[in-house]
Amino acid sequence: MTWPNPRRAAPLARISRSALRSNARLLAADPGAVADLRRDAWGHGVGVAAEAVAAEGIRYANADRRDAAVVQAAGLEAVEADPVGGELLYGLPGSGGTPVLSLAAPVLSTKPLLAGEGVSYGYTHRATSDTRLALIAGGYAEGVVRALGNNAGVELSGAVRPIVGRVAMDVCVIDIADAAVDAGDTAVYFGSGLVRDALADWSRITGLTPAELVCAVGLHVEREVVA
Repeated sequence: MTWPNPRRAAPLARISRSALRSNARLLAADPGAVADLRRDAWGHGVGVAAEAVAAEGIRYANADRRDAAVVQAAGLEAVEADPVGGELLYGLPGSGGTPVLSLAAPVLSTKPLLAGEGVSYGYTHRATSDTRLALIAGGYAEGVVRALGNNAGVELSGAVRPIVGRVAMDVCVIDIADAAVDAGDTAVYFGSGLVRDALADWSRITGLTPAELVCAVGLHVEREVVA
C-alpha cells in the first residue's frame, strides 16, 4: 500500500468511526453506562467519540472539564461517576471490541546493511547476514516507546517485520530482508491487519497498559477520522 501523501513525514492515527459505533453499541447494553471520554477520549478525539456513543443511546459521559461543551453538544450529560468499559469502547486487546485507532507511517527510505554492521544509536543490533533496512516515521516523541526496539515489529509488505536498533525520537528502523519495499510504502504499527492487537505485545514489552500506550500515541500524532 502506498502512503496517501508522500510529503507527509510523520505517522498518522486513523480513527474508525464505524468501529467506535460498533463498540459503543456493545457498551450501551448497560442502560447506565458512562462513557469514558477523558484525556481527549483516550487520544481518539472527544468530538468523534462523543457523537458515536450518543448515537448508540449512551446518555452519560465522564470527560475533562475543558471538553464539557463538546460533550453537551453531542447530547450527552457530563457526570463524575466512574466510567467503565473504556477498553471496550476503544477496542483495546482482550476487550472484545474492534480496534478504533490504527497507527500507520510512511517508509522514508531504504538502504542495504552488510553482515556485522550496526543499526541506530549504540549499535544495539548488528546484522548477522547481508540484509536491507527501511527507515519509517514514528519514534518515542509520537508514543513509539523506546523499549520496542529489537522487541516488536510492524506490518510492512505483507508480513510483520522487526524493529531493529534503538527507537529514535521521530523514526525507527525495520529489517525488510529481500521484501519489495520502497519509499512511500505504508507500515502499520498496530490496530489493523497482521498487527491488529499488537498493543498487547507493546504492553508486555514496555510494562505500560494498552490504555496508556494508545493514549500516548493518539495525543501526539495527527489523527484522521475514517469510515
